[in-house]
Amino acid sequence: MQRGTSSMAGFAMTLTAALVAGGCATGPEPSAPQWQAGSSSAPVAVPPPPTSSSPTPAASASPSPSSSASASPTPSKAANYTYVFPVPGSPVSYHPTHATNPATDIFANCGNPVLAVTDGTVIEISRKDTFVKGKPDGPLNGGLFVSLVGDDGVRYYGSHMSVVDAGIEPGVRVRAGQRLGNVGKTGNANNVCHLHFGISPACSQIGDWWIRRGAIWPAPYLDSWRKQGSNSPKAAAADYLSQNSGCPKAPY
Repeated sequence: MQRGTSSMAGFAMTLTAALVAGGCATGPEPSAPQWQAGSSSAPVAVPPPPTSSSPTPAASASPSPSSSASASPTPSKAANYTYVFPVPGSPVSYHPTHATNPATDIFANCGNPVLAVTDGTVIEISRKDTFVKGKPDGPLNGGLFVSLVGDDGVRYYGSHMSVVDAGIEPGVRVRAGQRLGNVGKTGNANNVCHLHFGISPACSQIGDWWIRRGAIWPAPYLDSWRKQGSNSPKAAAADYLSQNSGCPKAPY
């Protein structure tokens, strides 16, 4: 979990007490309407189609009405890349740190939209929560999730979702601000509604949960995107690869 940067100080202080060794929250569930759950099919993943070095206009398959511009903040651009804050609405808070790895827990009511932070391609999803409490840290911790690789070459991961929207599948192109699903409390969220948000190099793109869950601290970028800024993690992803001589091949 992260220490709050939102003005909702009381909300963040309550949830900060929920930190646990597994990196996710424990505490009371915020009151909010739930969205209808989607398919219960098992996690699926396929590599995305090759992308060129120059970003191309993104398109998605049959986006729902809820993915319209009215549901997302005004995008901002940097070096041809557009970024938006992943969880619109209020109250929403997050911390600059996380318990076990570089990531951020974004606290919001269950049912809040989760948006694509940039144009890119969905590479991995889970529509089924198969996490078992007490199991060792692993790929099931996130419950329902969406992972995508942006046109900036960076991977973005959001988990603990209550639903992944119809049409969000591996290989599908999405636009910045397009809705991916809803905030939830699946996986090891410990009954607190929030989105675990991770930024990492693309690496093997699928399966490498130990990197996918977060390798680059997201808070500086979230701070920028929330103010419609243009801070990009592209350089940080390249630095990570340089400092680690590539991508770790096993959990660490």
